[in-house]
Order: sequence, then C-alpha cells, then structure tokens
Amino acid sequence: LVVVAVHNVKPECLEAYNKLCQEVLPKIHEEKHYPCALVGTWNTWYGEQDQAVHLWRYEGGYPALNEVMSKLRQNKEFTEFRKERGNMLLSRKNQLLLEFSFWNEPVPRDGPNIYELRSYQLRPGTMIEWGNYWARAIRFRQDSNEAVGGFFSQIGQLYMVHHLWAYKDLQTREDIRNAAWHKPGWDELVYYTVPLIQEMESRIMIPLKISPLQ
Repeated sequence: LVVVAVHNVKPECLEAYNKLCQEVLPKIHEEKHYPCALVGTWNTWYGEQDQAVHLWRYEGGYPALNEVMSKLRQNKEFTEFRKERGNMLLSRKNQLLLEFSFWNEPVPRDGPNIYELRSYQLRPGTMIEWGNYWARAIRFRQDSNEAVGGFFSQIGQLYMVHHLWAYKDLQTREDIRNAAWHKPGWDELVYYTVPLIQEMESRIMIPLKISPLQ
C-alpha cells in the first residue's frame, strides 16, 4: 500500500515547510516500530508551484496504515509538527494507491536526478485495459533505468494512474522519450492507450535532501 500526499504551500512558507519536513519525516521513516517507509519527497519544479509531494509505503497494507496513524496521534512531536505545518498550507490532498505488478518497486537511488510524476485520469472501467497495455509498454522505457514506479488509486480520486520517472536532467528526459518512438511497437501502444485518458498532468520535481530517491 502506498500513499501519495500533495501539499500546496503558502509561497512565503515553502522554505520553512521544507526545513520542518526535513527535521521530522526522517524520524518517522527510521522509527522501527512504525511499519512505514518514506519512498520519496519532492518540491514541484515545473507544474503547480510552491507544492510538495510525499510518497510513503506501508508494508503491511491497511493494518499497517491504521497502526501508524494510531501511533502518530499519540506522538507529541508529530502533533506539534502537524499544527505548525497546517499554518503553512493552502490545501492538501492524498490518495491510497496500489502498485502495478509489472513495474519495478521504487528503491532508493543516488542523484542528482529530476523526477517526473505523470498522472492520468482514466475513463471509468478502463483500468484493466490500461494495465494490460502498459505491461507491454514498460519494456520500451527501461533502457536508461528511468522507470521508478507505477501506481493506481484505490481511495481518493478513482481511476487515476501515476507513473514516476527519473532523469538526469530535462534534456536527458527529452532524448529518452524521443528514442522510444524509434522502437517498433511503442507508437501502437500509445495509439491504444491515449483514448483511455480523460485528463493528464506532468509534474517535474526536485527531491528534498532527505528523500531516499535522489
């Protein structure tokens, strides 16, 4: 089970918000009695501005999520963190996600990298079809180790898919994406998946210092 949280921060508070997160989030990640792990944490560079994106994994599924939430409610430092953080935010939202089995599980990686989170709102009823196409498509996008993780929503905004990619820089991203079009079969898979999409968004993100994905 994976949770993605998107926080829209008051512009004048982003630096203080990042500092606060970098002080508190590693303690939760490293606490052995909390069955959760920080997968990555970023600021959006291109896309919605003054935004933070956090990705957490709960190894034991919903029971692990409930256990962590229960323990955090009793954690005085976290309670103070939430209160202070709340004063810095304009809005926040989250989703509970599952991972596509054909994607690699995100693992810590060295940087520096930029990350792209591509989010797709699918037409209701097309998730299985999307998964079947991307189980074949993913092999076209692994040559440069750019594929980080693929997720689909279970709770929150439904019929939503997130693909997470890592690149050295924007030019490398452009080169890798263009190279895919020269591989036989990629264009056909794009042709069949595009009609499944209602809406899509691309975020280019920069990892915070504490992010396991650098």
